[in-house]
Amino acid sequence: MNLHNSISFGAIIRTSPVKILLTWTMVILENILLILLPLFIGYAIDGVLEQSLTPLIWFACVLLALVVVSVLRRFYDTRVFGALRVKLAEMLAFRLRAAPVSVKDARLTMSRELVDFLENDLPGVFTAVIQLIATVVILAAFHIYLAFSVVFAAGLMCLIYGLFHDRFTHLNSKLNDQLEQQVWVLSHRPLVAVSEHFERLKRCEIRLSDTEAWVYGLIFLVLFIAVLSNLWMVQLIPDISVGQVFSIVTYSLEFVDTAIMLPITLQTLSRLSEISKRLNQPVDSVTNQEVIHDV
Repeated sequence: MNLHNSISFGAIIRTSPVKILLTWTMVILENILLILLPLFIGYAIDGVLEQSLTPLIWFACVLLALVVVSVLRRFYDTRVFGALRVKLAEMLAFRLRAAPVSVKDARLTMSRELVDFLENDLPGVFTAVIQLIATVVILAAFHIYLAFSVVFAAGLMCLIYGLFHDRFTHLNSKLNDQLEQQVWVLSHRPLVAVSEHFERLKRCEIRLSDTEAWVYGLIFLVLFIAVLSNLWMVQLIPDISVGQVFSIVTYSLEFVDTAIMLPITLQTLSRLSEISKRLNQPVDSVTNQEVIHDV
């Protein structure tokens, strides 16, 4: 990673593109196997009821492949992204060598969130996209109305998050402003000021938490209505088997589990976008900002 390049997801990925591409490939394979599970469970149920073990054996093979891929990916990810955290920390430490210790400490901690997103959150995005597409296709294969139900719910979910996006960005900015002052406050201010600092942090976190509660409460309400609608619409499918009913209900519930990843990811990206801008600020502006605050 070049010391003079701006810090962004693209810059981080370009430091080890082949290694990151390999871990993304394993993520995609893992999610394909995950999305197949409810379908193979449905086939296994129907097979057992018809006294045939072949569908059950295929289900066991999919489970075994999923375990192997998942374990290998986690061994590999820890090493690849651990090395990226070290590179990013070294670059930031060099850039911020003239910055106040409080700012330096906060931003080195914040920088880890960028790599954490690539390691922990981005696989969830792959999961959400792959499973949402597969869920819509599979539900449409049972009945087109089932697919329409979840697509409409996804649209409402994105609309709800969009109404709160600017508020999330503003609240994250306030929280990061306060975090950057922590080491300075602990080192130079009396106990009363330290208490006030943590009170401000608490208020920022409460406002964020309250906003999240409203947003995700509304989103879950919309998603669960979609699941209930699909359960009611099962009656529209003629000669439906027990295994098919299980698959429809499971995929509808899985849609809820994966769809919620989209607004969570958007919220995370809004926070990381604010952090990235902060990390790319010139050292002079960082120093001046701290001096003004000290006065």
